[in-house]
Amino acid sequence: MDLTVVAYVVYLVISIGLTIWVARTLSRNGRIFLADVLHGNEKLAEAVNHLLVVGFYLVNLGFVALYLSGDETIADARGVFEALSTKLGVVLLVLGAMHLGNVYVLNKIRRRGVMEREQQPPVPSQAWTAPAAGA
Repeated sequence: MDLTVVAYVVYLVISIGLTIWVARTLSRNGRIFLADVLHGNEKLAEAVNHLLVVGFYLVNLGFVALYLSGDETIADARGVFEALSTKLGVVLLVLGAMHLGNVYVLNKIRRRGVMEREQQPPVPSQAWTAPAAGA
C-alpha cells in the first residue's frame, strides 16, 4: 500500500475523532452557558446548542475533507509523520479557532442580556411628579 494512502487514512481517523470529541465536549459543557445566555429557557438553549453542534460538524468536517489532498508524495515513514503533523496541526488550530469564536459570540450575547437587565429599574415607579414651574 502507498504511504500517502496510509497518511490519508490516519489523518481522517484522527481528525474526525478529534472533531467528534470537541463537538461533544462543547455541547455537554455549553448547555449551562446557553441556558444562562437565554435567561433559563432550557428548550431554546437545547435547540441552539444542537444547531451550533451541527454547524460545528459541517464546518470542521468540510475543512478536514478539503484539506485532505496534498501535492507531495510520501516516500518514507518520516514523510508520513511530517505530513500528519502538519495536517493535524492545522486541523487543531481550526478547531480551536471555531471554539474561541463560539465562546466570543455567546459571551457578547450574554453581556448584552446582562446590560438589558441592568437598565430596567428594580422597582416599578409608583407615582408621577409634575415638573416644577419655571424649570
